Amino acid sequence: MSIWSRKSIDVLLADAERAPHPGGPTLRRTLGTWNLTSIGIGSTIGAGIFVLTGQAAADYAGPAVAISFMLAAVACLCAALCYAELASMIPVSGSAYTYAYATMGEIVAWIIGWNLVLEYLLSVSTVAVGWSGYFTAFLDEQGLHIPAAFTSPPLVRDETGHWVLHSGLLNFPAVVIVLLSTAALSVGIRESALVNNIMVLVKLLVILLVIGFGVAYIDTANWEPFVPENTGKAGQFGWTGVLRAAGLVFFAYIGFDTVSTSAQEAHNPRRTVPLGLIFTLIICTVLYVAMSLVMTGLAPYTSLSVPHPVFVAVDHAGPALAWLKPVVTIGAMVGLASAILVTLYGQIRIFYSMGRDGIIPPAFSRLHPRFCIPLRGTWYCGIAAAIIAGIFPIEVLGELVSIGTLLAFAMVCAGVVVLRKTRPEMPRVFRVPFGVPVAIFGVLTCVALMLSLPWDTWIRLAVWLVIGFAIYFGYGYRHSGLRRTETPPAA
Repeated sequence: MSIWSRKSIDVLLADAERAPHPGGPTLRRTLGTWNLTSIGIGSTIGAGIFVLTGQAAADYAGPAVAISFMLAAVACLCAALCYAELASMIPVSGSAYTYAYATMGEIVAWIIGWNLVLEYLLSVSTVAVGWSGYFTAFLDEQGLHIPAAFTSPPLVRDETGHWVLHSGLLNFPAVVIVLLSTAALSVGIRESALVNNIMVLVKLLVILLVIGFGVAYIDTANWEPFVPENTGKAGQFGWTGVLRAAGLVFFAYIGFDTVSTSAQEAHNPRRTVPLGLIFTLIICTVLYVAMSLVMTGLAPYTSLSVPHPVFVAVDHAGPALAWLKPVVTIGAMVGLASAILVTLYGQIRIFYSMGRDGIIPPAFSRLHPRFCIPLRGTWYCGIAAAIIAGIFPIEVLGELVSIGTLLAFAMVCAGVVVLRKTRPEMPRVFRVPFGVPVAIFGVLTCVALMLSLPWDTWIRLAVWLVIGFAIYFGYGYRHSGLRRTETPPAA
């Protein structure tokens, strides 16, 4: 079998209904449209709205950061539509990894699956470090102080970019929140979905409170000029700044594709998964734009380059909204915890699919007989994410997330083009409007955003891929399920 061999869509669909191990359980189909949308919102709304909005406004776009969110949403919409079409055709776990396996071959699927680790596992660690910051600040306000050695990573980068030892020993709160999320995922998908639904409702309530009560205290003078004049350097305000901010706030949309990893646990996935994807993106875009307008209306955009910009914006309203400040802090912690839970879930389900295909150890796909989840894989992922969150700083983790995600999005869009040509007869409950041109535009948009990233991020990506190829050719190629079949599957 060639490294370019593809897994037949018919085989993928048949495998989804069989136990990954003889005599073992299968994943339970317990998720409806609301659960899927909640999973998408839970994974998407996190550090983006609670942290990045302020930085994008203060450093690049000013009040026009609202336009930046809309531009980033257009780029994500192309990917979301392509995800929806492929999910309606191939409603199984694995997301972009599975879609690439069916359209472009095993080696491309491996590359995508390996890069999805950057999107999911490192996102978990990144958000956990952000949660730790909010949690530590909350305790400080209550007069409780955790020693800095237990809230700081032992490794940081100095001004020259070299790794140096720091006074910190371990980011203990970040480790704890990841392990608690892992424990919640260990009791089954139905129970995990219930926990996530509650956290998402709390998160949405806090956001709506800020928008609803904050709009009455907006000072429109803070919106003038809406697009600040460019400083003379590309990317610093003006329309080039709006575009640069769009690249930054793209991070805020990462996570909506987690819906597609849930396909094998969804009722009627050909319909509910596309709906969950589209609803997630629409709801998040509306909330992002509204929140950014309220924040820049409550406070001068120059004051928002802080780790807690929503809190600062509410604080500018004075005593009238003083009651909302602790609500914002608690809401941010709940929102980030929800993102950790659901993003970790997405990584576990991708590893489940890769383990089932044999290209990573089968322990990742072995389901617990009672909870019907990959319990070992859950704890392997959770412990790995907790260790990373405990020892690395947030800026290093965040740098790698976007490029892995963009590559996955580009491949999904390309997959739609391939299947429109190779399997035009395949039933599609959902079809991308205008078809191939939209998918090609999605590829070009994702590639353009990748090219805008710093060169050192590309170097890290190259190193990551080299490690991935070593694992694939050292283990995955020899253990692939495709090579254990007597008859090669249809391409």
